Formats: sequence, structure tokens, C-alpha cells
Amino acid sequence: MPAPQRILSPRRTERETEDFDRSLRPRSLDEYVGQEETVKNLRVFLQAARKRDEAVDHVLLSGPPGLGKTTLANLVAKEMGTQLVSTSGPAIERPIDLLVLLRSLGPRDVLFIDEIHRMSRTVEEILYPAMEDLAFDRIISKGVRKRAVRHKIEPFTLVGATTRSGSLSAPLRSRFGILFHLDFYNQDELSQILLGSANRLSLDLTDCGASEIAGRCRGTPRIANRLLRRVRDFAQVQGNKRICEELARDSLNKMGIDMGGLDRLDQRILRSLTEAFSGRAVGLNTLAAAVGEDPFNLEEQYEPFLLNHGFIQKTPRGRMATRRAYRHLGLSPPQEDAS
Repeated sequence: MPAPQRILSPRRTERETEDFDRSLRPRSLDEYVGQEETVKNLRVFLQAARKRDEAVDHVLLSGPPGLGKTTLANLVAKEMGTQLVSTSGPAIERPIDLLVLLRSLGPRDVLFIDEIHRMSRTVEEILYPAMEDLAFDRIISKGVRKRAVRHKIEPFTLVGATTRSGSLSAPLRSRFGILFHLDFYNQDELSQILLGSANRLSLDLTDCGASEIAGRCRGTPRIANRLLRRVRDFAQVQGNKRICEELARDSLNKMGIDMGGLDRLDQRILRSLTEAFSGRAVGLNTLAAAVGEDPFNLEEQYEPFLLNHGFIQKTPRGRMATRRAYRHLGLSPPQEDAS
């Protein structure tokens, strides 16, 4: 079941085209804001590969959606001066689909597979010899006899992106030589991103206005840029040419986004844990039923932010609200709460 599209969803919405996303992306590693350790190490690996005139080793990028995995894949190809071929795990339905992609790659090209954890095992097994031996086996049948014919391919780099690294099989994970996990961004980093996006959109965004938006975008650049566009709408309708702190705050409040970056759905989750279940530990399915949400969407879309920012915690017995959640809602935590 697809996740409901809401303004704080970290996934690209139907109206957000790839071209629009691309227009706000950094055009080089020098322009990339945040993920400092990842970018620093990636720069070394890319420089070393260029000096050896080789394809860079296969890269696995993991982390919640909207943090820049696709952007980094694009920059790997750009920094290497090669082509990027993009697809996704669900789009590769048959082995032949992957074989066509592999045969289309030129020397040192980058094959980007988003949601790589969603590939079928049959398709995944085609990748093993491609990643290790730069070859794939094609089965040719003649009557009752079958034989494997090996086809060589050009040296290439596979960049896989996943929001569920635990769902990757061990054989696939072991074939990646470079593994990075992307973390949520801090407010200063998001402010820098917003000011850069405002410049590209020809918007007059003040530093305080950027900070106000940054504090409510859940540590996610994609959400930050989306909120910037919505605040721009309020500014234009009101006839304001400058987006200041007061305008940004008023606009975000009208959209139902509170100071902690929580919308009404997030608050419903916290109120269910604190009030409906009186602070007790609650299983995923029970919580999902209580808030009227699909369990997969709850775990994939809502929990990463709430966990990372200390609003909920997972225990062997289920999900529980933390003291921070109680404070955020203006409630007193139960005495037995040890969070």
C-alpha cells in the first residue's frame, strides 16, 4: 500500500518531478552540504579511482528517504566524467531487464539502482558475476540441452540505494566495497541548503527565515525544499517579496507543522502512545490500527524521524513514548517512564 502523500513525507510526491528535484541539487561535491564524513571519504575514493584510470568500487548508500542518495549517485558519475544510468529495484522485473542495462554501460559508467532491496532474488543473482567478474551468464537452450554462455561487460560502478539495509541479502551486501549511511541533517546544514535553493529560485530568503523553515523540516533536505516552495506561495499571495522569520513561522503554522517539525499525523501517533495507551509499550500493528495507518507506512515513513529525534523508543515489548514526547505535547510523563 503506497504511503499517503503529505507535505512532510520524505519521498518525492507525484507533483515533484525529477527535473525539478535536479534543478536544486548540488552540481559538484564542493557544493554538497552535510554528510561531511561521507563526502570526505567519497572524494578520496573517487580521486584514487581516477588516478588509476579505473571504475570506482561499487557503492551502497543507505538511510531514510530524502537525504541525498540519488544526488550522491549523480555526483559519482559527474566526478568520474562518465554516464549515469538510473533505474530502481521494482522496475527490474526480469533478468533480461537487468542484462539490457548492463550491456548498455560504457567504460566506468555508473549504474544507479534505487530501492535495491526490492529486487527479486532471481534478478539479484545476475548481479553477482557482473559485480565481481564483469560478466554475466546467459542460458541458451537447444532442445533438452542447456548451456551457459558468458558475456563480458565494461568495467562499471554499481551504486545501490536503500532505505531498508536490513532487507538486503548478505551475498549482495558483501559485494559492495564502499558502504555509506546517510544521517539526518542538522539545522545549520539545512539553513545553508535552503539559502542555496532560494538563490536558484530567485527568492529573497533571510537567514532567520531559512532557520525557521530548517527547524521544522525533519532533518531532510527534500522536505526543506518543499516547505520553501509552500512558504513562497504564502509570500506571493500576501504580496511579500522577502521571506522573513515571521512570514515563515506564520506560513508553517497555517500548514499545521509545529515547532518540532511534527504534523497532525505525528502528533496523533504520540497522543495514542501517551494517552490512548497510557504510556504502555504498543506493538506496531496495534499502533497502526489506532492511528489509522498502514503498518509498513508507519514503520517506513514516520518512525525514523520520531526515533532519531527521541520522541519514541523501541523496546522488546513494542513502541513507547519518551519524556520528550510528553514534554512536546505539554503532558506530564508517568513516574515509571524510564526513558
